[in-house]
Amino acid sequence: MLRRHFLALSSALLAGALLAGCASPQYLQLSPERTAQVPQVGSGQQVSVAAVDARESEVIGTRAGGSMSTAQITVNSHEVMPRLQEEAERAVREMGFNPVPGTNPDGPSLTLELASLHYGQGDSGQPLVDEARIEGVFRAIVKNKSTTYTGTYTSRRTQGYAIKPGEAANTRMINDLMSDGLNRAFSDPELARLLAR
Repeated sequence: MLRRHFLALSSALLAGALLAGCASPQYLQLSPERTAQVPQVGSGQQVSVAAVDARESEVIGTRAGGSMSTAQITVNSHEVMPRLQEEAERAVREMGFNPVPGTNPDGPSLTLELASLHYGQGDSGQPLVDEARIEGVFRAIVKNKSTTYTGTYTSRRTQGYAIKPGEAANTRMINDLMSDGLNRAFSDPELARLLAR
């Protein structure tokens, strides 16, 4: 009898721990990386480069699909933006320009905006299988003299799962998504063409 109570109590505690683990907040430390080739059009011209966080919130969604604060997934601006600044400067350098941090109203400039990043729950339509739907949007704003070009680059991914993804799995998914967005942005020939004008 005592053993049965002990087993029941142990099972209840284990289930509670698992549920609490599923609902714990996640703070993703991201390091997206562009892998696509960029157009090589520059000849050493200085280009001002700035990465800007234009999101409405650092919270990108929740693991449980509801609004529970304990299940929130957060990507902090002060952690991801320096990485995006590095990637933007690297891309501009590989295009053949000389990147300079900040903005310069008189010379060519590139502003890379993280416009949105969203983590939501989908409906897989399969029993015992849930899915995560993630979307990221970058905006690149290029200015050169009196001309401005704005490109918008959207990446989406749907991932099915039987057990809710942990922090490492979500970090990989968001990194892949943002890397795809960077590839789309810096492969845009119009962006490079205007910088070189």
